[in-house]
Amino acid sequence: MGASMKKNNLDDYEKEIENQSSEYISVTGRKRRRVESIIERSRKTKNINIRISEFDLEKLREKSEEEGIPYQTLIASLLHKYVTNQLVEEKNILKSLKLISKKDFPISSRQ
Repeated sequence: MGASMKKNNLDDYEKEIENQSSEYISVTGRKRRRVESIIERSRKTKNINIRISEFDLEKLREKSEEEGIPYQTLIASLLHKYVTNQLVEEKNILKSLKLISKKDFPISSRQ
């Protein structure tokens, strides 16, 4: 670190990142511009108005309180997960677990 650089007080997590910095790969050129473009688009937001039932809104507020985040943040997070195919239905999780358990414990080995 150069003498002119200001020393910051880092928490343990930040120190761990700094200690592992030599393992990171520098991104340059076209790939860097693409990454920066994705980051910039993700920072831009639009305000919208939606109609939602009182019941659903109340349940969203309850869930957001359990999560410790504002309900509008929860809604935005749910919408983001949906449009990026990260929101998974419970029945699909159960189906996957069933398939995994069949692989781990085939019927022929059960008694």
